[in-house]
Amino acid sequence: MAGYAETAFSNSYEFAQGSGYQLPEYPFRRPPELDAGGVGHSPIVIVGGGLSGLTLACALANFGVRAVLLDEDNTVGVKGASSRGICYTQKSLEIFHRLGVYERIARKGIQWSVGRTFAGGDEVYSFDLRKQGAYNLSTQPPFINIQQFYIEGYLVERIQALGHVELRWSNRVTAFAQDSDGAVLTVETPAGEYRMRADYVIDATGSHSPFRQWVGAAVTAKKGDDRWCIADVRFTKHPPVERHTWIEAPFNENRAVWQHLMGDDVWRIDYQMAPDSDPAEVSREEVVRDRLTRQFGEDAQIEIVWVGPYAYRSECVDRMRHGRLFFMGDAAKVVSPFGARGGNTGIADADNLAWKLAAVVEGRAPEALLDTYHEERHEAAKQNVLVTNRTARFLRPASPVEKLFRTAALGLARQHEFARQFVNTGRMAVANPYTRSAACCERTGGLSVQNVAFEWADGSPGVLNDLLGWCGGDLLLLAFGAEGLGELPALAQAAPVRCVQVVGAGELPAAVEFVRDPEAQLRAACHVFGHAWALVRPDAYVAATGDEVDAGLVDAVARALGAALEEEAA
Repeated sequence: MAGYAETAFSNSYEFAQGSGYQLPEYPFRRPPELDAGGVGHSPIVIVGGGLSGLTLACALANFGVRAVLLDEDNTVGVKGASSRGICYTQKSLEIFHRLGVYERIARKGIQWSVGRTFAGGDEVYSFDLRKQGAYNLSTQPPFINIQQFYIEGYLVERIQALGHVELRWSNRVTAFAQDSDGAVLTVETPAGEYRMRADYVIDATGSHSPFRQWVGAAVTAKKGDDRWCIADVRFTKHPPVERHTWIEAPFNENRAVWQHLMGDDVWRIDYQMAPDSDPAEVSREEVVRDRLTRQFGEDAQIEIVWVGPYAYRSECVDRMRHGRLFFMGDAAKVVSPFGARGGNTGIADADNLAWKLAAVVEGRAPEALLDTYHEERHEAAKQNVLVTNRTARFLRPASPVEKLFRTAALGLARQHEFARQFVNTGRMAVANPYTRSAACCERTGGLSVQNVAFEWADGSPGVLNDLLGWCGGDLLLLAFGAEGLGELPALAQAAPVRCVQVVGAGELPAAVEFVRDPEAQLRAACHVFGHAWALVRPDAYVAATGDEVDAGLVDAVARALGAALEEEAA
């Protein structure tokens, strides 16, 4: 690759140590634009082959939508950070199930639901997510721990199997311009430079995005002095398969420590460092081994797989859409990784935008629908920044008052159960609700629907994702009960909606298309009661619910597809 500059390190990972992981490498293929001359074209160009970019590419391929993905590297993972994210939420796992990669993730990763928090030697907080209502209906577990590069690699292989999306490795975007008709990208490769025009461009390049400057995006940012160091290790000790957190770890100079098991029998240990620590020093192998020995004992045989220092910060662009450009994942916002609200929100960004792009590109919805991406995912981004910043301040108090509060909370939590709710080592991520979206009914829309089980008409098992796949990108209308079914065929002919009757225990079907819900899990997941309907979007969010098949349902369909927004703009 002479003449093509190597991808730069990011987030101080140039100090990484350890034997590392064997990452796949993807070949560079000469882009056709270099031989054809002129400017190439793709309806959608995704820039960045990380977690959010590959999820979007896979979702578009699943819808049969043509796109091109450009990545400046030739492998998965961030340069110098082969491990990086590890905790994947139930919502993310449901998305991966829909995309066809969940089974591989489940086989390689580690399922867990129990978390325990300690202050010194005292347990001051614990939870079991399987017992919480936000998690207990889905066929996917609350969390799976797996190294991020595995998921990215699975997505690459799935995209290649699905077709429709072209993956271009070692293609670096060096310039961007846009007008009312589209955008033009200048791309550097080992074989030369070319230009490509796109109807829509998605920036999934990460926290060092050049697109922010190119479009003049305003960014709200906050940088603290908290320093951490990851250690991915194998050893002869076998702690419980739970998330263990120490707020004040006696084996880490009374600073915080995180402990997780992930794939390949590798443990992720995160150590909070002194605020003025030197990244190169805290990453040295002998320093890392000393920390691990203090925690696990002299008799623990330790293999250091990977070590990397990092610092937390929070950032959020003020708008996630700028004309033809959409910000996604870490390019849109950066959060402290407490409660698994980083990479998982990028996955949700991709899932939100994919069905909307597919609907617009295929002519099933007006372009106004794309504006709801900002409305919904910016609300989620701000909420996740707020929640993780609170955790960061609890773990490293920024003022004497915050330090006093933490000391008091820990003291009370040691003695009283009611005080344990104040112990904040990360509020575990759930699917963000959309309360301000013009595409969702204000009263009943904007809630996620878990991937629950039901029975097909012939009694065979199914899950919600099967119904969404059957819809092929159209909206799904679930009618609970038999009232108003006669009006639904006309609705399905007039709009991209698939209608299904949901038959409860002891009920008889009154429609050709029906499924059985003997345990009322579909009903519970859609947040409805009695005779009702629920309009479910391709990203498994409720657009609206109602009691009557009337003009309110027609209006809900129009709003979910952005038609009402287009009328308001006109």
